[in-house]
Amino acid sequence: MWDGWMEFGIAVLVGLAVAAVIAVVAHVALRIAARRQRWPEVLGRRSRTPFRSLLVAIVLWAAVQTAFPDELWRSVLGQILTIAIIAASAWLLASLVLVVTDVALGRYRIDVPDNRVARRIRTQMLIVRRLAVAIIIVIGIGAVLLTFDSVRAVGASVLASAGIASVVAGLAAQSVLANVFAGLQIVFSDALRVDDVVVADGEWGRVGEITLSYVVLDLWDDRRLVLPCTYFTTTPFENWTRRGSELLGAVEMDLDWNVSPAAMRTHLHDVLEKTDLWDRRTSVLQVTDAVAGYVRVRILVTAKDAPTLFDLRCLVREAMVTWVQRTMPQAVPVQRIVMSDAATPGHGSDHHITHDPTPTNDGLFTGSAEAERRASTFTNAIPVVVTDDLAERDRRD
Repeated sequence: MWDGWMEFGIAVLVGLAVAAVIAVVAHVALRIAARRQRWPEVLGRRSRTPFRSLLVAIVLWAAVQTAFPDELWRSVLGQILTIAIIAASAWLLASLVLVVTDVALGRYRIDVPDNRVARRIRTQMLIVRRLAVAIIIVIGIGAVLLTFDSVRAVGASVLASAGIASVVAGLAAQSVLANVFAGLQIVFSDALRVDDVVVADGEWGRVGEITLSYVVLDLWDDRRLVLPCTYFTTTPFENWTRRGSELLGAVEMDLDWNVSPAAMRTHLHDVLEKTDLWDRRTSVLQVTDAVAGYVRVRILVTAKDAPTLFDLRCLVREAMVTWVQRTMPQAVPVQRIVMSDAATPGHGSDHHITHDPTPTNDGLFTGSAEAERRASTFTNAIPVVVTDDLAERDRRD
């Protein structure tokens, strides 16, 4: 009996020694390779623990199967160590997926101005990584379950009822599956990427995370807005960085008629020349409306991205308001009230105004031949149905 336990102990020690040698050799090889390339360092950091766990599980399983003296406990320990090997293998595969994606993402930087391709690759890589890890976990759980004889026995019946089970599962989890497929559609259609600036659900923010079921927006006021993936496939939204980050913004001001647009245009040029927020693409000042006692002045400026444009619009608005108050106080909007004596009807005036009792019927679409032709462009395609009552009424008229 003691000889059996002695042999088992020797087998364990030999197996652990072999595992240690393999781990040391792998570590030295990675250290040497890391001097020239970056991926060995990432591989060592991500996969060191699962690799060593797998080695230990394998050598213990081999020692139990070859030298464990108790037959009953040999099968139990073999089952446990088999599950441990499957779990460690799944862990190692998942870490390798992380290594591959980390190395790929390291080649595409998003902290540079022209990063549209990098953001697309990064978004797709993150989704593929999550999907691959999920598949590895599901396969690992299935492999663990198949190590039990009872599960293998019912495998045939489970496969036979897979059609009905899939229908029931699809009906029960249709919203979840819809979000999963929507997430894949968003990523691989390049409609939305990580770090995109979007306006969704009335909120402006940056895409911080895209998963298979939801999208997280980092809003401008440090809030987090979580939206399902189906929102971006069924609801229109604004993507301000779809092809580029450059934007054009407007500043509108309602001023008095005494304002001088030419002087404002000169001052706008001076303001923009003194700031780095303007990207020098567009600078326009126009009077877009002049009704109801006010003159509406619209200023169009451009910037390299949305945050810069916001600050630039605020800067221009404040500079123009201050300039109008200082140099053109007469252009500040005011409301005029005219005070006059009420005129007595029939007195106080030698002019007699004759009113035509018959109003004219000249309109945009009626009253003249030109108006009738204009109206016909909107009614030619509509058939005019004349009823007997209407014909009789027109004949009497």
